[in-house]
Amino acid sequence: MKKIIVVGLAIFAVSTSSALAAKKQKAAAAPAATASTGPMMGQPSAADMALYKKSQVESGMAKKKK
Repeated sequence: MKKIIVVGLAIFAVSTSSALAAKKQKAAAAPAATASTGPMMGQPSAADMALYKKSQVESGMAKKKK
């Protein structure tokens, strides 16, 4: 009799612990919006374009045709 109660209690403990572990987590909150525009909004600077072209040449990529 005691053996049945102990086994039943053990099975109950294992089944409830896995059910509690599988509980759905809350979705992460969306990041707050900032007032600033991003660093790459608008036209790139001349230094940025020069670095981009230099990187393209060093990597061996073909030039873009316009």
